[in-house]
Amino acid sequence: MPCARTLSGAGHTPKGPPVRLALVASTTSLAKRLLLGRPFRSDKLQHTLLPKRIALPVFASDALSSVAYAPDEILLTLSIAGAAAYMYSPWVTLAVAVVMVTVVASYRQNVHAYPSGGGDYEVATVNLGPKAGLGVASALLVDYILTVAVSISSGVSNLGSVVPWVAQHKVIIAIIAILLLSALNLRGLRESGAAFAVPTYLFIIVIVGMILTGLVRVFLLGDDLRAPSADLTIVAEEDHLSQFAFAFLLLRTFSSGCAALTGVEAISNGVPAFKKPKSKNAATTLLLLGGLSIVMLYGIILLAQATHLKFVENPTLQIIPNAASEGYVQKTVTTQLAETVFGSGSALLYLVGAVTALILFLAANTAFNGFPVLGSILAQDRYLPRQLHTRGDRLAFSNGILFLAVAAVVLIVAFEAEVTRLIQLYIVGVFVSFTLSQLGMIRHWNRLLRTQRDPQRRRQMFRSRAINTFGMVLTGAVLIVVLITKFLLGAWIAIAAMVVIYGLMVAIHRHYTRVAEELKPTDERPVLPSRNHAIVLVSKVHQPTLRALAYAQATRPDTLTAVTVNVDDNDTRGIQAEWERRQLPVPLTVVDSPYREITRPIIDFVKNTRRASPRDVVTVFVPEYVVGRWWENLLHNQSALRIKGRLLFEQGVMVVSVPWQLRSSQDRNLDRLDRVLSQAPARGPRVQGGLEPEDGDRP
Repeated sequence: MPCARTLSGAGHTPKGPPVRLALVASTTSLAKRLLLGRPFRSDKLQHTLLPKRIALPVFASDALSSVAYAPDEILLTLSIAGAAAYMYSPWVTLAVAVVMVTVVASYRQNVHAYPSGGGDYEVATVNLGPKAGLGVASALLVDYILTVAVSISSGVSNLGSVVPWVAQHKVIIAIIAILLLSALNLRGLRESGAAFAVPTYLFIIVIVGMILTGLVRVFLLGDDLRAPSADLTIVAEEDHLSQFAFAFLLLRTFSSGCAALTGVEAISNGVPAFKKPKSKNAATTLLLLGGLSIVMLYGIILLAQATHLKFVENPTLQIIPNAASEGYVQKTVTTQLAETVFGSGSALLYLVGAVTALILFLAANTAFNGFPVLGSILAQDRYLPRQLHTRGDRLAFSNGILFLAVAAVVLIVAFEAEVTRLIQLYIVGVFVSFTLSQLGMIRHWNRLLRTQRDPQRRRQMFRSRAINTFGMVLTGAVLIVVLITKFLLGAWIAIAAMVVIYGLMVAIHRHYTRVAEELKPTDERPVLPSRNHAIVLVSKVHQPTLRALAYAQATRPDTLTAVTVNVDDNDTRGIQAEWERRQLPVPLTVVDSPYREITRPIIDFVKNTRRASPRDVVTVFVPEYVVGRWWENLLHNQSALRIKGRLLFEQGVMVVSVPWQLRSSQDRNLDRLDRVLSQAPARGPRVQGGLEPEDGDRP
């Protein structure tokens, strides 16, 4: 028995039985507290809101960390046409930067106009209709899952460039990283933000410092910095590209580089998590995100070109064997640049590798903040299961976090944590949401301009509409490019996933709507039943049965009968003899079951009783005993649960459970049970019925 004490108020005698509080928590409860911390009260939600300095690493880590893999994708895609094609990398990056500036400017309009946290989903739903909103939502949900998979895989790849052992076990390492990240987010938004702030800012300082040091050494000091891959001779996978094919390759490179834009939309979904003034703080964070991302992305590309860095799609086929290629293992772009600028084996090299891998792991945190919030909004609108709308112990949307983690792990395993394979599925969803969101904002400004008469406000609206119009045209063009260049490379999988999720959300909404219609009260007064026929189920004459009989008599039904099923003649005769010996005032009906089935004879008996008078109600009393230990369930049958579950489908039949608590149930941690039941679909306590013969139940 756990240690317990009696709780009573001071200065007065408590009424009723004393309240006993368990002082020793169960093992699972203790583990949960150690992992997640103490639960927060609902009125503490205000204390979990984020200032800008914490919101930047929480919501912007995805876009900031893309500088660790977007340059890789740009260079390796260009390598298909040979080393000479690297000269186009700054121009491709410039195009990506233009899109980044446009999207950031557009989303600054969004967060001011729609600060509730619905983001693109709310903008599209309000201005374009529910179907467009669902399209945006399905695209974002897919993109959030891919954000976790790509970021974690890229982090493992960067870490593997410094630590070879990691590269050999990248799938396991990626799964562990997702589990750790999930645990951090389950602890609550503010705590996870504080944990991520230091590595995010350290990453910014280290990368910017590496870029500045390298560019100063090359262009001001005149040092001849050459990357480890500078002396490699590479050949094009396609020797003779036509002008059209080369233009297509540039478009494909541009679409891969646009992976740097993922994560921008997360801030518009996370506005409620900011401290007041929420919209202003979110807009400022967006501006910081865009500026830092462009500086780091363009700086890495310029430094890579200055150091003659080479990064190819297929090292085995594209690198010509020579003295420089002996024992060469291709490392990521940031790792090669760090080795070039700081020197091989230097502490700063390992620091760059460590913080790059860490920020990529933490970049998935953007999705862990955006996905649960969007899922909660969709659940509130009846498009996703309502469990996703529930906050956990730490005021985080725990179910959404767990769902995202499981989906990301499935992708990691399916694609073996290969960034190049996963990146082809990427950014389709985010540009769908970008484009529809900007179209929705244009309609938003048009609607307001029809009623606004203040000249200054109208000028502001015209300017905002112009920004969103340019954003829609640009992101729509990028979406077309992405679909054309990546469809056969894997983008079709992401599109198919969006279609499936869209269909599921429509089906869930249809179900919830149908249920709400059926449950809606009518103006007609309910018709009272003519009579109440009570039936008590009997497996043997024991304490639960006697309590059920007494309770049934206390309800004063019009008729009352006890029913037992004859599956064994000796046992049935024993029940009848005990019934007569005790002179119980309730008639006992024996239902024969030649095939030893319990459920069907009882259901048929109840149906016949109900059929005799359709206006009457039949109340079935089920005696049960409650056990406290999980292993006790293995020793008892579940016939009562089966019968209750079957009776619930019968019209005009009420089912009443009459519990009898065994001693083991008194040791049960009811507080923990309450928490479990409040976070999951209700299953009820572990109760057993004695409606089938069991070893030891009958003499």
